[in-house]
Amino acid sequence: MAFAARAPAPSHREERAHPHKSRLGINRLGLWLFLLSDSVFFGVLLSTRYYLQGVRTPEEVSQPLGLVLTSVLLLSSLTAYRAETSAVHGNQAGFRRNTLFTILLGALFIVGVGVEWALAFSHFPPDTGYGTVLFTTTGIHAFHVVTGLIALAVVFRLGKDGRYSKGNFWPAEGVVKYWHFVDVAWVFIYPTLYLVG
Repeated sequence: MAFAARAPAPSHREERAHPHKSRLGINRLGLWLFLLSDSVFFGVLLSTRYYLQGVRTPEEVSQPLGLVLTSVLLLSSLTAYRAETSAVHGNQAGFRRNTLFTILLGALFIVGVGVEWALAFSHFPPDTGYGTVLFTTTGIHAFHVVTGLIALAVVFRLGKDGRYSKGNFWPAEGVVKYWHFVDVAWVFIYPTLYLVG
């Protein structure tokens, strides 16, 4: 009879000595599971565009505005990355500065979506196929951006109080990963709504 070798379970003493590592792993797993489930949701939204509208993109779609929105969001991803890197290295000033830039760029993106809606409403009423997809997809994405902005404001406030150090930066890391997810979602939304066809 053969017995499979198993790694010994960590003792309670080891868990008490490094509770941060255990909690950090659970936090990261939970975040990745959430982001995976949310990506399925966005995948369904994008598939709906092709079901309702096919591959044709109306000529009235503002290509320059779509490109500006994409550029703003991609730039915010860079500043978010720099904020996280600053938090990891204990650079409080760099963390605050880059988080603030990310918040400002995210707010600019939301203003741009408002402009997009104002321009699009006359060409694509919400009861048309393309209008339904445009307003639903950009609206849900904008909700995610606003949620990210609120989370960024919270971690900015915590960072202002000096809560992050080289060993304690999970809130900043988690929020920045969520922000990157929101940016990646837009990278798929942009061609689907603006370029296909």
